[in-house]
Amino acid sequence: MFAIVEIAGLQYKVEQDQKLFVNRLKGDKGGKVSFDKVLLTVNGAITVGAPAVSGITVEAEILDHVKADKVIVFKKKRRKGYKVKNGHRQSLTQIVITGITGFEAGAKKAAKKETVKSEVLSDNATVNFSEDHELNYHLKKNNLSQSKENRETLITLGKAVKVELEKNILTHEEVDAAIIKNIDQFKALNK
Repeated sequence: MFAIVEIAGLQYKVEQDQKLFVNRLKGDKGGKVSFDKVLLTVNGAITVGAPAVSGITVEAEILDHVKADKVIVFKKKRRKGYKVKNGHRQSLTQIVITGITGFEAGAKKAAKKETVKSEVLSDNATVNFSEDHELNYHLKKNNLSQSKENRETLITLGKAVKVELEKNILTHEEVDAAIIKNIDQFKALNK
């Protein structure tokens, strides 16, 4: 079981009882910290967040505040007599991962999301009434002319069907059924 978590702006792969150095964190030595921006978890199954996995937290304990090894920064411009030498020591915090929690709640939320996603229709299965080519497709499919009047009638008919069925989005089958049911309106326009 491991997780990829964002700590102080950087991403780390962490496991239980792992020690690591991160950028300086607020808190005293021996203090507890938790990180809730978990990007990915692996606990038998892989769970990828978008952007973070909800309900999962990584608990850690601060072991020590230290400084990293010195890094020498040397700048020189040739034939100009310019030389500058500087040093830098990054402030770090040593932590130990005490646990990754929230898998039970995450599993329940994932199950709920799967049931909701099954009800959501894809863009290919629904009709966009603002696109003329989709309206023309349904008119041609029912042997009607693709005139502007017929498209406007289909748009008003779509609005009425949405109110009648109490839906915001209509499928192709529902639009075709509405056209067949109200074919007399279209034939009256063609006369």
